[in-house]
This record gives sequence, C-alpha cells and structure tokens, in this order.
Amino acid sequence: MSSELNTPVSVTGRKIVISVDAMGGDQGPAAVVAGLVASADRNPDIGFILHGDEDALAKLVLQHKILQGRCVIRHAPRVVTMNDKPSQVMRNGQGTSMWSAIDSVREGEASAAVSCGNTGALMAVSMLRLRKIPGVNRPAIGCLWPSRNPGGFNVMLDVGADVRADAEDLLQYALMGASYARNGMDLQSPRVGLLNVGTEEHKGRTEIREAYEMMAANAETGGYKFVGFVEGGDIPGNRCDVIVTDGFTGNIALKTGEGTAKLVSDFLNDSFRSSLLSKVGALLALASLRKLQKRIDPRRVNGGVFLGLNGTIVKSHGSADATGVSAAIKLAFQLAQSDFAERLALRVASAIGTGQDTLQPTKDGTAE
Repeated sequence: MSSELNTPVSVTGRKIVISVDAMGGDQGPAAVVAGLVASADRNPDIGFILHGDEDALAKLVLQHKILQGRCVIRHAPRVVTMNDKPSQVMRNGQGTSMWSAIDSVREGEASAAVSCGNTGALMAVSMLRLRKIPGVNRPAIGCLWPSRNPGGFNVMLDVGADVRADAEDLLQYALMGASYARNGMDLQSPRVGLLNVGTEEHKGRTEIREAYEMMAANAETGGYKFVGFVEGGDIPGNRCDVIVTDGFTGNIALKTGEGTAKLVSDFLNDSFRSSLLSKVGALLALASLRKLQKRIDPRRVNGGVFLGLNGTIVKSHGSADATGVSAAIKLAFQLAQSDFAERLALRVASAIGTGQDTLQPTKDGTAE
C-alpha cells in the first residue's frame, strides 16, 4: 500500500483534519469516500483520517487523485451496526470504525469527527471517550433547519440525543444553541425561542414554564436574546434563530420536516411528468425549480452536531449519499475552523461561574 495512505505525516501539514467513520452508513464506504472527494475538491485546506477496513478503503481512495497525500487510512476491523445497543458498544466497541474515529479527536489527531452510524451508539461512545463539558448535564444534538432568516437557517436542539429534558437541561441547550449560532452562523446575539404548544406564558408542562423563567434570567449572561415561547410554525420562520426543545419532540419534528420536504419534491416531479404541457412548463421554469430543489434538499443541510462534549462530533444521516456526507464534512470543518468546542466550553463555564447553578425553580414554577 502507498505510504500516502498510512502515514499520519501526510495530513499533519493541513490546517484542518477531519476524522471520518467510513463504515457506519447504509450506502457503504463508497458513498463516504465520494463525499470526501467532493469536500477535498472544494477545500484545499482539509485533510482526512479515514477509519474502517483498510483493504477496501485503500482501493476506493486510490481511485481519486485528489485524495492522495490528504487521506490517512486507519484500519478498524469491526463495524457498529444500526441494531447494536449503545450499552453494548460502550463495553465492546473497541476495534470498530466508530470508536477509532472518535479516538482520533480524543488524541488530538483530528479537529472533528463525522459518522453516518448508529446515533445512540455514537453519542454513547462520544460521551465515554470525550467526556462532557464541565457543567453540562445532558449533551444535545443540534441541527440546521431551512428558514426565512437572512442566513437561510435556524438551529434546533435537541433533535434526538435524549428524550428527556428538565428545566436546567433546556437552559443549557439554550446556551449551547446560542454558541452554535454565534460560531456556525456568525450571529453575535442570536434570538432563542423555547418550543411549546402556544406562545402564552401559562401554557405547557411545568418544566417548560420553569425553563422559560430560567432562560429569560440568563439571557444576558448567555449572550442571547430570549423571545419566549415559539410554536411549530416558527421552526422554519424568522422569529428566532435558535429553537430549544427536548430530544423526543425535536426528533419527531426533524423527521416530519424531512419527510414533508421529500413529499413536496416528489409531488413536483410527478406533476411535471404528467403531461407534455407540464414538461414544457418545467423546462421554462428549470432554473427556479433547481433553486427550489436545492433549498429543500435535506442532504445539503445534513449533519447534527453533538453539543456539550470535549470535542466536535457531527452525526450524518445513516442513508447519506456523497452529497450528504460532503455536507456533514463541511459543517465539521467550519466548526473546527472556528474553535467551536473550546468557545462553547468557555461560554458554559462563564454562565455557571456567574450563578447559573444557583438559579432554581420554586414550587409555583417561577425562578428565583
């Protein structure tokens, strides 16, 4: 095998190195390597450590000249499947491509890691190997949601790391989401909203109302503007930049949105194929249709960021193709470039140091 594929020196001269689990996705390592090619083609300042079956990956990498000297292969003989339980992977996951990819971040070889694998296992191993930022109770997964805001996206969290979240967890999500928006979207004072069944202050579960008071009280310290309760219709809107919710609600909302986008795309394709007149109309509107398709294509905003860990981990969809993998790598690169993990840790530590840990809800649901 070429020394370019197994010598770490080949990527240490690059500005940003991304560690990639090549084996966890539904479409196999070929789609992952194709995503690397697309990313490398657009960005000369990126290098990769690719984890998985060495022989299979070497054959794929050697087919692409653009990866030569920019991609190290790290052999990992085992794979975490979608059916593996997180607890089992935590105990027996050494030797898997997922574990190896995370360890490259732990050891400082890479600035961030990307995986298309089992979400629960990825979070469990990430917490085990990287540990939580001091002060964070539950890490969260943050995603970018297409919106009417000038930047084109909102941040929503949690979208699946943990189905539970109490008031303090939701406050920490607000701090982490605001930090993500500052570093990933260049928003100096992001607007944060708390997802609820209505905008009135008396609505929602007890922990939601408690979180409302705590998020409002900590807005200045957290560097965000709190806009109060928001509803499902505000997720793609322009009322706020960050939407905070628990992982149960967030994951359902995310998958509902992706399914709706796919449905709209399919309906458009079907309608333009239904008759000759429709096909002529589609040709006349081709530029606009391509722009719309790109805007609602969930592959192009693929990648959920694990927030609250001592390192940057990006979870790509399990079904991601080359376009989706490339989008997840781009996100990991941008966050690594901004030193996002370090900035987030400082923000959380600052909030705790100024009294966040003493802010407790009272029996009537308000904060003191």
